[in-house]
Amino acid sequence: MSLETGAASLTVTEQGVTGPVELRRAQRGDRWKSGLKRLGRSPGLILAILVLLVMAIAAVFPQLLAAGDPYATNPAGSLLPPGTSGHLLGTDIVGRDLYTRVVFGARDSLLAAALAMVISLVGGSLLGLLAGYFGGRTDAVIMRVVDVMMAFPALLLAMAIITAIGFGTLAVAVAVGVVGIAAMTRLMRSEVLRVRRREYVEAAGLSGAGWVTILLRHVLPNASGPAIVLAVLDFGTAILAISSLSFLGFGAPPPSPEWGSLIADGRAYLTSAWWLSTFPGLAIAAVVLASNHVARSFDGGSR
Repeated sequence: MSLETGAASLTVTEQGVTGPVELRRAQRGDRWKSGLKRLGRSPGLILAILVLLVMAIAAVFPQLLAAGDPYATNPAGSLLPPGTSGHLLGTDIVGRDLYTRVVFGARDSLLAAALAMVISLVGGSLLGLLAGYFGGRTDAVIMRVVDVMMAFPALLLAMAIITAIGFGTLAVAVAVGVVGIAAMTRLMRSEVLRVRRREYVEAAGLSGAGWVTILLRHVLPNASGPAIVLAVLDFGTAILAISSLSFLGFGAPPPSPEWGSLIADGRAYLTSAWWLSTFPGLAIAAVVLASNHVARSFDGGSR
């Protein structure tokens, strides 16, 4: 049984009276238990998490997975096929070990995608909060800007931003993150419109809480779930976008082992050295599929 008094509420259970803090702790514990049960019933989800974990280690501590130098050349051993002379994935045109370059390339690719995801999540959440909570002219201005951004193809808009701010991995990550703000803003705005009419938000306003407190303590925690899921989905999309832009020459300059650059370097040797483009492409596909599977699994479990 629940008892409500002003902005506070009490839940009467067999163990006694439980306040809002205790109730939230109990609900959080139930969510963790249900998440662990769901994890145990899904081998595919476990595999996806392991793939992301290995890729994260490769991005932060690549020396743990590949002790060699990704820039060390050996012209005498160029274009060796996979498994030859101790080269697990073969070598490239100047004899550099492809496995080492793919592992070290995870740093540029994944960290750039993570930066893009953070930019889109933070920027889109902030704009969506303001548009959904205040409405009126604030909502109209923000959403018209979002409509203009979404009117352009994402890759074309990212290329325009890169042309304006300069080339390189950081510029590509910023451009991809800015492009992702539009979709994040629309999602967060719709969630804020749903949450702001809830009783606890109105009670907080009637109790004299400021709009900053209401947004940060009551609206944002209850509207951020779908935004976080979209951010994880956007992580895979960001990797594809960053790799595409690097493939076109907008990313890190040679001899950077960024995955998109590796694919571009091997496109002239697809018939004679298929491994140059295949293995970096498989690394991209593994991260994208794993992140999408994790996001969709937890999204379905939260409904």
